[in-house]
Amino acid sequence: MRDLEIVFMGTPEFAVTPLKALVEEGYNIVGVITAPDRPAGRGRKLQESAVKVYAKSQGLKVLQPTNLKDPEFQNELAKLQANLQVVVAFRMLPKVVWQQPEYGTFNLHASILPNYRGAAPINWAIINGESQTGVSTFFIDEKIDTGDMILQDTITIEPDENAGSLHDKLMMLGSDLILKTVALIEKGEVKPIPQKETTAIKPAPKLDKENCKIDWDQSVISIYNLIRGLSPYPAAWCTLKNGDETLDVKIYAAKKQKEAHKLSPGTIITSKKELKVAALDGYIIIDQVKLPGKKLMDTISLLNGYTFSEEAKML
Repeated sequence: MRDLEIVFMGTPEFAVTPLKALVEEGYNIVGVITAPDRPAGRGRKLQESAVKVYAKSQGLKVLQPTNLKDPEFQNELAKLQANLQVVVAFRMLPKVVWQQPEYGTFNLHASILPNYRGAAPINWAIINGESQTGVSTFFIDEKIDTGDMILQDTITIEPDENAGSLHDKLMMLGSDLILKTVALIEKGEVKPIPQKETTAIKPAPKLDKENCKIDWDQSVISIYNLIRGLSPYPAAWCTLKNGDETLDVKIYAAKKQKEAHKLSPGTIITSKKELKVAALDGYIIIDQVKLPGKKLMDTISLLNGYTFSEEAKML
């Protein structure tokens, strides 16, 4: 059995559960690397990352480099004398950092690699209508999410699942996979397998305003998958043209209704309790929506306080 000295690298909530699992399993975490504190909220107060908050609560040494290529940071990292580095939801590492430990640096990724390499694997799996996804551990190399595979585990994506609920399931599944991976490394039993490169690999690019916008000319299933794949963050959006008013609105929850009609895509139909929008082959029934400067609200609350003109349309 190898005596492991582990450096853990991660920043958001997704990385806290795996770190906690390693701590509770009794592994020696010699240091935690996380993002610098950032201004947040209306007061722009400095906010610590979720990983830093947990690491401090456990008395772990924390480093917060702004530049991973900074020689001063690299010297601090070397002083920790780690022989294994575990990475979850962190930045791309320079070669001098991931090559440092004797037993390597491995990463947890929230997809079944090689599919959904990139920044937003959880979102894109739902947006693309997948029925299954999972988590993978792999040794880091010079490219993004391309290193030799260690372990994988799969999970079903429920038909009405959104990115938030899938995130939480994959966080737990990933924590278990990290423990299994570390145990293999501890025993010296890892047998890495190169990822298969094909032209059919599906990407998971960074989410931006353009790829989060709803196109009402698409099918109801495509729009429905986009909405749930972007909920609760960053949320699918579209432009509402209502009389002289033009607003960018975010849609957080909806239902789909496949039905032939002759309405132009984006046409709005309202009743006292329902707001639905025509798509290519049916309707999207909106359940939760947010107008600019307003709180997230359900449709009934919106309809009680907001009037749609007869010509109102989603663009």
